[in-house]
Amino acid sequence: MEKRYVIGIDFGTESGRVVIADVQQGGELASHATLYRHGTIVEKLPGSGKALGQDWALQHPDDYREVLKHSVPEVLRISGVRPEQVIGIGVDFTSCTILPVDAKGQPLCVQERYRNEPHAYVKLWKHHAAQEEANRINEWAKESGETFLARYGGKSSSEWMVAKVWQVLNEAPEIYQAAYRFVEAGDWIVQQLTGNWVRSNCSAGYKAFWHKQDGYPPRQFFKQLDPRLEDLTDTKLAGDVLPLGSRAGELSAEAAQLTGLCPGTAVAVAIIDAHAGVAGSGAVRSGQMVMAMGTSLCLLVLSHNEVSVEGVSGVVEDGMITGLYGYEAGQPAVGDLFGWYCDQAVPGYVQEAAAKEGVSVHTWLEQRAAELKPGQHGLMAVDWWNGNRSVLEDADLSGLIVGLTLQTKPPEIYRALLESTAFGTRKIMEAFEEAGVLVNEIFACGGLPKRNRLFMQIYADVTGREIKIAAAAETTALGAAIHGAVAAGTERGSYPDLAAAAIQMAKVREETFRPIPENVAVYDDLYRQYIRLHDVFGRGGLVMKELKRIKRKLINHSE
Repeated sequence: MEKRYVIGIDFGTESGRVVIADVQQGGELASHATLYRHGTIVEKLPGSGKALGQDWALQHPDDYREVLKHSVPEVLRISGVRPEQVIGIGVDFTSCTILPVDAKGQPLCVQERYRNEPHAYVKLWKHHAAQEEANRINEWAKESGETFLARYGGKSSSEWMVAKVWQVLNEAPEIYQAAYRFVEAGDWIVQQLTGNWVRSNCSAGYKAFWHKQDGYPPRQFFKQLDPRLEDLTDTKLAGDVLPLGSRAGELSAEAAQLTGLCPGTAVAVAIIDAHAGVAGSGAVRSGQMVMAMGTSLCLLVLSHNEVSVEGVSGVVEDGMITGLYGYEAGQPAVGDLFGWYCDQAVPGYVQEAAAKEGVSVHTWLEQRAAELKPGQHGLMAVDWWNGNRSVLEDADLSGLIVGLTLQTKPPEIYRALLESTAFGTRKIMEAFEEAGVLVNEIFACGGLPKRNRLFMQIYADVTGREIKIAAAAETTALGAAIHGAVAAGTERGSYPDLAAAAIQMAKVREETFRPIPENVAVYDDLYRQYIRLHDVFGRGGLVMKELKRIKRKLINHSE
């Protein structure tokens, strides 16, 4: 039988990456990335230069089509695979990333009349300007006795669908009315590929309050929030919700011409990018946890049980692997935090020294930070530079470093920032286990585990756990490809379900990171200090919120 292949398309924060994988052997035969030309839009709109507000993060949907146009044909060229050998396509996307579209699926922002309206653009996952709406959702859910928020750790996030859509309604009602639907960007890509309007149970479940048995919250809840939202789920969020691994449709003739693939190729229901790393790491059993480590960090846990866990971003039945409950928690600044420090805060002499040695600033700092023993720098940081997603679920929190002196050096601060994210991960893991969701095995995937050995050793030492590393360089893209393989089905020579496909197509590296006992003892002590800061500033302190309030007041006054 002729070899069969599948394509996985991973839409990240800064670029889109495409891999092609052998259906039987797995792994990555070839990969290619396309950077988003418009990047992340945080200050002003492209073209008009119209200023954006505080905590905005937009993108341009044309950048996503460029990934389809350039990277898909390129992996075919690099691999030598013929289009007719590709039996399935899978898509993963950062979430919750949403956009308003018309009845034909055209984004409103590409239409001339809406080019200068910020709310017509894609709202990236880290758009936090809907915090007021999220707060009101939380308050009303509590007052009205609604129980659905228990599945999300008791709080809704400004990053999620309903808060973002409500912000559009409040600030740009004409855009809300013009929108035929608000869609997750992953679902939009699937629509662009197939012409079919479907929603993923993954993104709907984790980001839009949808439940396998209960559906969306009742119309009355939305009416009480705002009478204008009463029919939200019947209109703006309409669409069949399909389970992961199912076939959303087949590649249309137009999409086939764009990508260089064959019409009729199976297209899978979209999945959240980090969640694709579960299948891409080969995690298919209860008690396994995957850490998807990149600009942000998602902690994804599989379990036979559904319980309430403090600060989780959601629990969805069949939300990652069919037959299991998938729990999501996360930290919104990890790689972004280290990047901020290297780009904005290190002194000039560090940049000069790194350039002289022919290494990146990250590498220069990592090498020197690795020479320090745990606790030697005398610093403690909290990892809230982009707010806190779990367990506090508060986007208004901000960064903090304690212990700075006139003798503090850049590598010491760098190590403290690495450690802060590991402490945040341990706090999340403890919340899972306190609720009865056991973590027996840990996998790591994404860019950071392969680039920063010190980072991974710190995680092993802080958590006291062995960490296995996914073998695939583009684990989430491979995970998307695995979904494409299942969507193709056994009739096309593929797999019956996600577990069978992941076991065959995903692998881990032989090398693992094991905790060093003497480091574990020191970090146990340091972690107790982290928890003190975590509770004082995260649960009871108002300083960070007051600083933001004063900042917003001055910005609004100057405008």
